[in-house]
Amino acid sequence: MTVYAIAQFEIHNRDSYDKYTAQFWDVFKQFKGSLLVNDEAPKVLEGEWPKDKIVVMSFPDEAAFMEWVTSPQYREIAKHRIAGATGPVLLAQGVQF
Repeated sequence: MTVYAIAQFEIHNRDSYDKYTAQFWDVFKQFKGSLLVNDEAPKVLEGEWPKDKIVVMSFPDEAAFMEWVTSPQYREIAKHRIAGATGPVLLAQGVQF
C-alpha cells in the first residue's frame, strides 16, 4: 500500500540545509519514491504553522521508504538536513479503495 512521508521543517542553518537540497535529487531518484510537494511558502489557511517548509513524498510501500531513508547514500546527505533544519517527519498509510 502506498505510503506518504510528510516533513515539516524549520530551517535554522541555510548553508547546511542548502548542502542537503543540492544533493537530494541525485540520491532520491535512485529509489522508488515520488516527490509530490516541496514548498517553502505554503499558504496557511487555518491555525498556526511555525515552520518554513513542507515536503510530501510517496512510496509504493513502507519497505520502499525504509530502503531510501536508511540507505548509505541518503544517510550521507541527511547529516546536512539534520544540521540545517528541525521538524517532524511523518509516515502515513495511503487509502485503499
